[in-house]
Amino acid sequence: MTQGAGQGPEVERTATLRDFRVPAYVHETGPYAHTHPAEAAPPVAEAYSDGYTPTERDLPVINRGDTVQVSVDPAPAAPAPQPATGPGPLYVVGDVHGYLDELVTALQEKELIDASGQWCAGTTRLWFLGDFTDRGPDGIGVIDLVMRLSAEAAAAGGYCKALMGNHELLLLGAKRFGDTPVNSGAGTATFQAAWLLNGGQKTDMDRLQDHHLQWMARLDAVEAVDGYLLIHSDTTAYLDYGDSIEAVNDTVRETLTRNDADEVWDLFRKFTKRFSFRDEGGADAVRSLLDTYGGTRVVHGHSPIPYLLGDVGSEDDDENSGPVVEGPHVYADGLAIAMDGGVTMAGKLLVQQLPLDI
Repeated sequence: MTQGAGQGPEVERTATLRDFRVPAYVHETGPYAHTHPAEAAPPVAEAYSDGYTPTERDLPVINRGDTVQVSVDPAPAAPAPQPATGPGPLYVVGDVHGYLDELVTALQEKELIDASGQWCAGTTRLWFLGDFTDRGPDGIGVIDLVMRLSAEAAAAGGYCKALMGNHELLLLGAKRFGDTPVNSGAGTATFQAAWLLNGGQKTDMDRLQDHHLQWMARLDAVEAVDGYLLIHSDTTAYLDYGDSIEAVNDTVRETLTRNDADEVWDLFRKFTKRFSFRDEGGADAVRSLLDTYGGTRVVHGHSPIPYLLGDVGSEDDDENSGPVVEGPHVYADGLAIAMDGGVTMAGKLLVQQLPLDI
């Protein structure tokens, strides 16, 4: 895997099942209750320079208080298909992580859904960049909404599509393999323990159904639209799975179909890598993807913008001094666009029309 200068190899520690403890914020007192205690964020240079290690806790959740849930009623009968009028505008959505109410608000602000939560954007094209579940209170509600909007958008002549994030792989693995030991590369781990350690919500697992699993397992890992290469993770690990977009997507689906715990773990582990585009040599890392898969710019989620900027806040911060994200972060010589606004850190859930004005 190609890595930008300044990035070391992924660091993993030997992990046994007792290494994993359910984070305090995972415990629920009701079907949607959740509390995220403030956690001190380690310095970026010390804790995150080598990327995410899936056998240790991922990015911390900074206190955001209680979240009021928005109820989205099931859609009425889909409207009759409209005549094709050519491609509509293109939008991308960053990591949602179970924050259904923030997602509904953001989509309404962009006039993509109406006050009742129904698609109202006609031929608009909408791409979600992955990570629908974990950490937030209603990941299954997010998936249900995206699945419904996909049908409504298609009926209106547009589309709503989604990429696979590392947390989709994590939830699939936790459901399929549970406490089955896997070789993490530095000892024994399990999907169940890693899922709990990294924000898995019991309410999501309890509500997970076969059609959710099938939907997640069929998601593409890479797509190209209007000259943008869309991926979830800011890593070059995609190059390990094929030299074309079709080859990568086929390889990922075939890996999930074989249902081998170690193979799926290796896929999950590689898709958790991050920050390949951030430091010196980052632009070259982006170019390695663009040269292979096409496109002129990469659009990704996965790594919260505050971490890319080195602004992570801490539990000692004032209530209003947390990370401030107003829009996507353009970096790596203008070749990369980061879309994870850090909704789990009291940041912003980003919905952005492309192209950007820069």
